[in-house]
Amino acid sequence: MGLFGGPTVIEWEEFDNETIFWKWPDTEIKKGSRLVIRAGQDAIFLSDGKIEGIFQDEGSYDVESDIVPVLSTLKNFHFGIRSDLRAEVLFVNTKDFTVKWGTRGAITIPVPELPGGLPIRAFGTFQCRVCDSIALIDQMAGIRQRYTIEDVRERVASSLDPLLMKWVVQEGKDIFHLQASSGEIAKGICEDLDMEMRDIGMAIDGFFIQNVSYPEEVQEMARQAIRENFAGKAPAKGQASSGEGPNFCPNCGTAVGGANFCPNCGQKLRG
Repeated sequence: MGLFGGPTVIEWEEFDNETIFWKWPDTEIKKGSRLVIRAGQDAIFLSDGKIEGIFQDEGSYDVESDIVPVLSTLKNFHFGIRSDLRAEVLFVNTKDFTVKWGTRGAITIPVPELPGGLPIRAFGTFQCRVCDSIALIDQMAGIRQRYTIEDVRERVASSLDPLLMKWVVQEGKDIFHLQASSGEIAKGICEDLDMEMRDIGMAIDGFFIQNVSYPEEVQEMARQAIRENFAGKAPAKGQASSGEGPNFCPNCGTAVGGANFCPNCGQKLRG
């Protein structure tokens, strides 16, 4: 890494699926050094915190002849005048990432029938990528040696609760069966998160809700409703339902929901 004064190979060897950018640990680049860029990587040169050049093509490059001549303010640097080039090199992972997410705790959704609201938990995945290396470095590099998927997950998690509440209220057609509306809810969250994360150079290309869970008592209410639904199947033709008004027409068996006349056959149902 250039710690003993000789030419170096500037490269990111421990390239993984968890790190978004990694800073090469040495800031002294010797004459004869080479830059190696692998597939899925960008290399960014900085001097005094300012971006001097971004290199995106895979390959091996001689720093003196291939890199320095295109650096914005360092292009007139010559290794013969100074013993080494002082610059920072950051490698950016340009691949797509799939990240797991989950609510940190129960989120209480306002429901008119429940004075205290309905607590829910959810989890799923989202897809992200670096869309603006300059914004990412400007906003996140600082004194960091690396920026990881866990950092992105934490940032998303800090925005997730209010966004989930917003889109559940807006798109949740049946609050007790939110999985049926998960596509619309996830699409809204994805658009809002993408707009927010682009400020730091990250794009959210997809957001997916894999599961929404309710408290046990709410799940038991749903199970009871299902049992009652099966127990309340339409009676045989000619047999009236008990109660104030039938749920099914005694003449044709059509579901009538307590109406005065059957919408199918016109049978009078009350009085």
